[in-house]
Amino acid sequence: MRPDTSIATVLKPGITLYLIRHGETDWNKAQRYQGQRDIPLNDTGRAQAARNGAVLRRYLPHIETCDFVSSPLSRAIETMELLRGAMGLDPTLYRVSSDVRELHYGHWEGELASELPLTDPEGVAGKAADPFGWQPRGGESYGDLMRRIRPWLESIVRDTVAVTHGGVSRVARGAILDIPEQDVPTLDVPQDRVLVLKDATMHWL
Repeated sequence: MRPDTSIATVLKPGITLYLIRHGETDWNKAQRYQGQRDIPLNDTGRAQAARNGAVLRRYLPHIETCDFVSSPLSRAIETMELLRGAMGLDPTLYRVSSDVRELHYGHWEGELASELPLTDPEGVAGKAADPFGWQPRGGESYGDLMRRIRPWLESIVRDTVAVTHGGVSRVARGAILDIPEQDVPTLDVPQDRVLVLKDATMHWL
């Protein structure tokens, strides 16, 4: 039986979560699996971070009253600091939480997606058969990530701006919006938009 993923038990009523994926890295551009490897932003990623900060400032002039939290990976930290700078806020005033670090891709980290059908056909087949439950060697499945992220979502007590990763964005939507598990790993995760989640609804900025 699937766990209860109603809004009452995942994101508290009235709370708004602004989820931002870190800006682009060279590994993103090459479609190389990053996971928890600490890869820096490229110039495109820095521009995306600044864009998202400017959009948030226009959308919510008093957003400085929100909690700000970042993944500990440097691409997220740089995104957060560029975003806050674009908002006219002190770039250093935010929290870092390992709760929102990226999905660990285990033996796939550092591998090009285009080469995996040749180098690991068994893994590619396993992921295709069960994208939510498949686990790379030494890594996490999307199910593992969901179990890691749900307690963080449930703990949020005020409006929050979180700079995280593609996997975190996907499972957060899965939990809050009750999206079927098999669809979670394929959800869109743009790096130049802000995801707004509130009361079991979502929209992009």
